[in-house]
Amino acid sequence: MRLLGLPTDRLAGAGPVVVRLVVGVIMAAHGLQKLNLGPERFGSTTLASLGVPLPHVMAYVVTFTELAGGILLIAGLLSRLAAFALLVDLTTAMTLVKSHVGLIAPPGRGAGAELELALIAGFLTILLVGPGRVSLDHLLRVESTPRQQSAAPGPALSGDRI
Repeated sequence: MRLLGLPTDRLAGAGPVVVRLVVGVIMAAHGLQKLNLGPERFGSTTLASLGVPLPHVMAYVVTFTELAGGILLIAGLLSRLAAFALLVDLTTAMTLVKSHVGLIAPPGRGAGAELELALIAGFLTILLVGPGRVSLDHLLRVESTPRQQSAAPGPALSGDRI
């Protein structure tokens, strides 16, 4: 199939890579921002005011999850694990911070939950589809394409002779 002159069937494999790079860069930037501010400050101001238990400990967990998870997604290494960790991180953050605001915030009330929901959609895409062929997961065979799976010998059936 072609769309606007582009061979979409050949470009479909680029989808997971694009999603991985976009959400990975955004999350790594958020983690780096928290690291530069200091996780202690993030914990004592933001997380403590939200009533998060053990705010100083959780500040380090959130900072590490966002920074390391973003970097792992960019590299395409342990992509599904990173996407899952970031999904939990961002779903929790969205519930604590944005649940009273809604999807689109009224004027003067800050941002709504639209960015978080878009990022969560990206994490779910990586969880469901995988990292794509252009990834360290694929190169190191942490993830395999359907072609690689069908070429691999399967288990012997009970009626097969070995």
